[in-house]
Amino acid sequence: MSRAYPPAERPTFYFIGVTTGQSSIMRVFPEWARYLELGACEIRGIDFPVGAEPGAYRAAVEFIRDDPLSLGALVTTHKIDLFNAARDLFDEIDPHAALMGETSCLSKRDGRLVCHAKDPISSGLALDGFLAAGHFAEQPSSVFIMGAGGSAMAMTWHLTRPDRGRDRPRKIIISNLDRPRLAHIESIREQLNPDIPMRLVAIDGPDTNDRILADLPPGSLVVNATGLGKDAPGSPLAAPSFPERGIAWELNYRGDLQFLEQARAQRQARDLQVVDGWTYFIHGWSCVIAEVFGVEVPSRGPAFEDMSNIAQRARHAAATS
Repeated sequence: MSRAYPPAERPTFYFIGVTTGQSSIMRVFPEWARYLELGACEIRGIDFPVGAEPGAYRAAVEFIRDDPLSLGALVTTHKIDLFNAARDLFDEIDPHAALMGETSCLSKRDGRLVCHAKDPISSGLALDGFLAAGHFAEQPSSVFIMGAGGSAMAMTWHLTRPDRGRDRPRKIIISNLDRPRLAHIESIREQLNPDIPMRLVAIDGPDTNDRILADLPPGSLVVNATGLGKDAPGSPLAAPSFPERGIAWELNYRGDLQFLEQARAQRQARDLQVVDGWTYFIHGWSCVIAEVFGVEVPSRGPAFEDMSNIAQRARHAAATS
């Protein structure tokens, strides 16, 4: 039976995820809404288990489409599954969403439901915030992404863009337990960038990831894009040995964050740069809020710093309350 959604009583923005009530955005969004002068509005979470039935995704999309005060949504974890289940319900699909076969944002314009993929923008902003200019040009190294969802495709697209010139990895490796996810990336490989070698690895468990990690050259970027550590406990690595002078990026900012702790434990010995998912969280949400509410939200500069500080205060207040 389809879930019944109560009609929105004021302009409402939805968060479609797995454990949305635990996200900092539930406390951050009202503060951002005041700062951005969005008026009387609210955020609501819609939780689905990983790999929910297509009908459940369709029901949520139909509700948002048909409810006058429902403005749109940010989608996480379910980006590809929701897109596949509801593709025929979208009046418009932006070029990134069409290429990657996923949606991270739903918005409404003039009565039309629009599907967007914002990860190429938000992941690019986050990457450029911590990667030194010329990183890959100065030390030829690879990128190892564990997880084959929308974030992996977005990062691959950003890091292999021709306009980056020599500042591109020598190889991209993507591993995943789910073979259909890897098959989807294989199907769009030529459109991402065929000039950069890509290796897609179907793994049986974290030991396989450990072996890939051990073979990476110094300076390589290692990314946990699996959801392990947030949507489920654990890490995609068992007993890792990170590359010297490498970068470990945990896309999550909440949960048990075991990957992050594994990297921090080797930070000094391996001369690692360790990055958590907080800035990615800020960019991801601000890109979608800008689209859904039709406002300009800064991606850098004093106003962006204001929003980051607002989010940090709201996060800290919740942690100490």
